[in-house]
Amino acid sequence: MTIKKIGVIGAGAMGGGIAHVAALKGFEVVLCDVEQRFVDGAIARAAALMDKNIAKQKMTEEEKQAVLQRITTTTNIEDFAAVDFVIEAIIEDLAIKQNTFERLDKICRPEVILASNTSSMSVTVIAAATSRPDKVVGMHFFNPAQVMRLVELIRGYSTSDETIKTVTEVAQTLGKVTVESKKDTPGFIVNRVLFAQFLEAIRMVEEGVATPQDIDTAVTLGLNYPMGPFQLMDSIGGIDLTVKIADYFYDETKDAKWNAPHTLKSLLRAGRLGKKTGAGWYNYDK
Repeated sequence: MTIKKIGVIGAGAMGGGIAHVAALKGFEVVLCDVEQRFVDGAIARAAALMDKNIAKQKMTEEEKQAVLQRITTTTNIEDFAAVDFVIEAIIEDLAIKQNTFERLDKICRPEVILASNTSSMSVTVIAAATSRPDKVVGMHFFNPAQVMRLVELIRGYSTSDETIKTVTEVAQTLGKVTVESKKDTPGFIVNRVLFAQFLEAIRMVEEGVATPQDIDTAVTLGLNYPMGPFQLMDSIGGIDLTVKIADYFYDETKDAKWNAPHTLKSLLRAGRLGKKTGAGWYNYDK
């Protein structure tokens, strides 16, 4: 099947960015969220990013308008009946994702692949809500989707080779490099490595080995990472998402190494969720 129209459900930072990338690469896009203000916000962010490129003479106004015209916004999931491929980018809540995929399964044509941008949750469980588990796959983009080159592809238990092939082709058309997680394990590749680093760094603080500031400095200068683990927890998703994913890892594996440390939970209880609330591991100007 030729894929010309991509449906993106969820117009937050990830979904809006994915829709923007798809439209930049020539796909028709249907961008859906529960309220019009969310999709309007995604369009405004895409337009502002393209305005910066116009100012740098990397894009023309005509090219910007052509990209925006390829994006149709909606609050009605039934509009996905016309799409050739779906990427879900909603909240990291397994029950909500299952409900969404159950609805998409009934709306979309039988041959349409349903991809989830989940960063950690079971593709197999999500696929079980559908009648097409062979056509359900993890397609994990990284934020910002317009910049980050990697897309993780995750096989659910029933994901077919044909589905992996098609999703790989779509990702490459979007200008991405793909890696494949052959097993549907919590965290897949990147977040399994990343959260091990997060939790070990927190335990080092709790043991009095070093401060968050010194650990971040050591990691950025010693490992040449763009930012340290505490800076990253504050920036990407926030403390609440970090706790939620760590808890998911523990619930799935019952391995104590994934148990969220007390200090991390204390930040959550204090409402220090990172940059988005003005304070996390560090204090920020709101």
